[in-house]
Amino acid sequence: MKLTWKDHEEIAWALMDKLPDQDPLKLSFPKLHKLVTELEEFGDKPDASNEKILENIQMAWYEERQ
Repeated sequence: MKLTWKDHEEIAWALMDKLPDQDPLKLSFPKLHKLVTELEEFGDKPDASNEKILENIQMAWYEERQ
């Protein structure tokens, strides 16, 4: 089953696995969007995201790193 924009925590885990040294708070939303859509396990429509969704992913990733 592919990840969708609603899967904030799962996306955060996938990004953390792919980019363990990346500080998510240093990413712009366009860059974060690109990273999410490039995940192999991601299968949602790229244009179905918005700033709030990206912020939720960013914060979930940040919290998982702590």
